[in-house]
Amino acid sequence: MNELKNIIASNIIHLRKVNKLTQAELAEKLNYSDKAVSKWERGESIPDIETLKTIADMFGVTIDYLITENAKDIVDNFKQTNQNKPNQLTITLLAVCMVWLAATIVYVYAQINLNFSFWTIFIWAVPASCIVLLVFNHLWGKRSNSVYINSVFIWSTLASIYLQFLSYNLWLIFFIGIPLQIVSVLWAKLKPRKKNKY
Repeated sequence: MNELKNIIASNIIHLRKVNKLTQAELAEKLNYSDKAVSKWERGESIPDIETLKTIADMFGVTIDYLITENAKDIVDNFKQTNQNKPNQLTITLLAVCMVWLAATIVYVYAQINLNFSFWTIFIWAVPASCIVLLVFNHLWGKRSNSVYINSVFIWSTLASIYLQFLSYNLWLIFFIGIPLQIVSVLWAKLKPRKKNKY
């Protein structure tokens, strides 16, 4: 019980200081005396469940937060992880943009120096973008997106081959996509093996 008192005390102190409140100000908001708040923070007593709920609501946390040891560190780690998400998206989009920049440079070079319209380079940029997306998707650990990216990769690669060799009328090549699509969906349904804790 003493351990729980100390955990609650530590969390109340942290929340009060983060919100720049004195013990007296917190006590006033809760309709308690500052002596009661002081006892909570020293671990001599704990607020009743109703007061814990009021404190949790006031600071935008859960009761579970108030009774969890090192809750501040857990929340800080969670915030840090969430702050990285916009960076992950930006880095991924920058990498995809580099693929399209390279395709544009190749197209312009072929047009100016070789007097050749290599428009299919933009078609090939789609499966190349998918490869980049798959790499970053794997890095960020988002398996759920893989099936969609794989699908676009399969069909855009087949379309690129078809359009590149349009004069050969290779429309049957799209039949290859059917088993590849099935394999892609089934592969995504495989569950990763759980690591043994021992």
